[in-house]
Amino acid sequence: MPERHFIKYTFLQVDPAWRRLSDQERSAHKREFTAACEDFADGHLLRSFSLVGTRGDADLLLLSQSANLDHIHEFHVVLAQSGLMKWATTPYSYLAMTKPSEYSDESRLEVRPGHSHYLFVYPFVKTREWYRLPADERWRIMQEHIQVGKEYPSIDLNTSYSFGLDDQEFVVAFETDRPADFLDLVQRLRTTESSEYTKRDTPTFTCIAASLERTLNALDGAALTPASI
Repeated sequence: MPERHFIKYTFLQVDPAWRRLSDQERSAHKREFTAACEDFADGHLLRSFSLVGTRGDADLLLLSQSANLDHIHEFHVVLAQSGLMKWATTPYSYLAMTKPSEYSDESRLEVRPGHSHYLFVYPFVKTREWYRLPADERWRIMQEHIQVGKEYPSIDLNTSYSFGLDDQEFVVAFETDRPADFLDLVQRLRTTESSEYTKRDTPTFTCIAASLERTLNALDGAALTPASI
């Protein structure tokens, strides 16, 4: 049977004062950060995203995945030893785990490493009234929700679960190359019956997929090499 995986969404914000360091210092900090990421990525899923220009309180996202929670812990311990992390804070952090869906036949025991250019992430909490509904009623309500999602085939959804692991109940991550489709989908979902049972679905993060080199160079506007574009 396939293993379930832990998913960690780590959002970082870099102190603006870091950009005033010398080119040599910033380059050294990036190399240390990259080395920690490459070590974890050898055997685990690790994806990087830039939020420069899309959020005012976060600059990058690291999405890490492992069947072993200790590996995610160890990765962040090593990451904290890099020079860049001495200038960074973690304004948002979400821990979740995969499991089969109650409402569809799709099993998402791993966050699939997609190739879309944009990732939209947000934590999600339902009302307690939702959980007091009979199971067959919840299933009925969710079928409308799922059907609306199928009307937007350009969007791929990865849902992970945080019950007892973190403050939210779910972390949802939508991948697409067409942000307008995602905007339209979210607006449509507001009209469904299931939305009546939403307690919280913010903050929302618009993330741009990029190589780690490009993600780090976006922090200080450093020139990009052809391989990082």
